Amino acid sequence: MTANDPKPAQSGGLTWVSTLGGPHILVPQSALPYWHGTPRNYPEDEGDYGRACSVQSYIGLIDVGPSQSLVVAGVLGATTYLPERNVIIQWVQTRSAERYAQEASALAKAVVEIIDAGTVPEDEEVTWTVEEPLILFDSVYGHEDVASEDHLWIHLIPGQYKVRAAYVELPEEQIVLVRLNLSAAAAAQRE
Repeated sequence: MTANDPKPAQSGGLTWVSTLGGPHILVPQSALPYWHGTPRNYPEDEGDYGRACSVQSYIGLIDVGPSQSLVVAGVLGATTYLPERNVIIQWVQTRSAERYAQEASALAKAVVEIIDAGTVPEDEEVTWTVEEPLILFDSVYGHEDVASEDHLWIHLIPGQYKVRAAYVELPEEQIVLVRLNLSAAAAAQRE
């Protein structure tokens, strides 16, 4: 298995990327070899994982090799991506595989309804330039371990993105939504 191999959908037609307790990170494909995760002498040396953990909000950018990577931090839940809405969903609480299977489809539907209704709060925002495919994984892992662990490839139109994160309370769930919005200028150039 390589980092390029697709991960099977785990529930509700979505691939969920778990975490051992640290933040998730989206790394550009060409920058993946520069990511070393947690060093063997952790916690004396926190390495790249420590840099990801230093993000004190739901989202933040850190340098990985020649590129910037997006850290999705703040909560310990599994994370997925809805390509039809360019949104990352992070469950606030951990769940069993059985619960993911039961709730994932309903959660995705609720997220689409919230986005379509325009009721997502605007908590945090960063501007990020995306030029190539991204890989989402638990930041504890180094590049050599990503292929054997949960990961998800995300393919966005190259350009500058306004990345917005918000904590959202649903009737029975709490989630963090991370919306990846192509800037108007970049979208206009594509037309």
